[in-house]
Amino acid sequence: MQFTTLVLFALATAASVHGAPVHKRIAQVIADSTTKWEAACDAAGGGTQCNQVAVASFGTLLAAPGPCEQQDAADNMIDLAKTLSNNADMITLAQIFAQQPRNSPTSQSVPYCQSAPRNAELNGLFQCQFQGDKLTTFVGGIAVGGSGTIPFGMSAPVNPAGSCPANPTGPIADGTQLVDLTQNPGVGSTTASNKTTGGSNSTSTVATSSAIPSSGSSSDSDCGEDPTESTPTASPTMAASIAAVASATPSSTSGNFKLANGQDAQKLNAQFATLTATSLCTEGTNACIDSAFAQCVGGTYVTQSCGSGLICAALPLVNSAGTSITCTTNADALARIAATGAQGGLTG
Repeated sequence: MQFTTLVLFALATAASVHGAPVHKRIAQVIADSTTKWEAACDAAGGGTQCNQVAVASFGTLLAAPGPCEQQDAADNMIDLAKTLSNNADMITLAQIFAQQPRNSPTSQSVPYCQSAPRNAELNGLFQCQFQGDKLTTFVGGIAVGGSGTIPFGMSAPVNPAGSCPANPTGPIADGTQLVDLTQNPGVGSTTASNKTTGGSNSTSTVATSSAIPSSGSSSDSDCGEDPTESTPTASPTMAASIAAVASATPSSTSGNFKLANGQDAQKLNAQFATLTATSLCTEGTNACIDSAFAQCVGGTYVTQSCGSGLICAALPLVNSAGTSITCTTNADALARIAATGAQGGLTG
């Protein structure tokens, strides 16, 4: 099993001399949220799809993604489970993932999704909050009762505040993984159903974003860095080159997409080698910086170390045109690219 170990730290922001309240970021090792699901997927024969879905899913626990992206990710996890003989373990773990607390940039509760899930197995599920979150105020300063503060399908605030079906007694300790506390998602039987609610427009296809530097910037960063302390820079030539790789349609015929995939992965890896943590980027895009997995948050990259012996790399997809960005061993990355017929190692 391959996975990334992404460490995001809770950072306290000092109070001002005028006595402003102290705010802190509440975060977690987000990769831990899908480790058990990925292991179950591997055991069920999911192959390379397991790591791709796992990486795409745990990224939704960052502060930047929208309120429904975690639920959409859980839907994707269940979609894959249903292609693997309705694997019950994968479905149970996806239900628990859907309830994992998300990172809070301001020690406030994180808003709930306001649309129905695609799979009936996720009906009635919503994320817990961390104990350090302010349970009476949601991100953006929204008081309980306001938009996004009551889970979809409910008419009253969550009680106890901060709880979820898998942990009905209240919020969980900061940085804790719900899957380490319980194997019961709180919804009874986890037998797979072919029913869908039709509430989500997302698909089960995992689309991995590539790095596309932009000129935008923001004050939000999951690493807690103050963007005013340094000025991110990016070369227009570099931005155009990466954008071209990210958006290019494979030039070869469908019968030879594997070679195109390998060459596109090499181009991305070559471009990643020119990036730094201060490179500008487009919100939500992923990249590799100094062998670490990176996600764009607030216009700059949040870098998150891969596990021991692993590197971040763009890899060619096997069964369709495209690439993915994930953590793997250097030997595995080289082997996958070489298997496509592309010459020149990681960067061509």
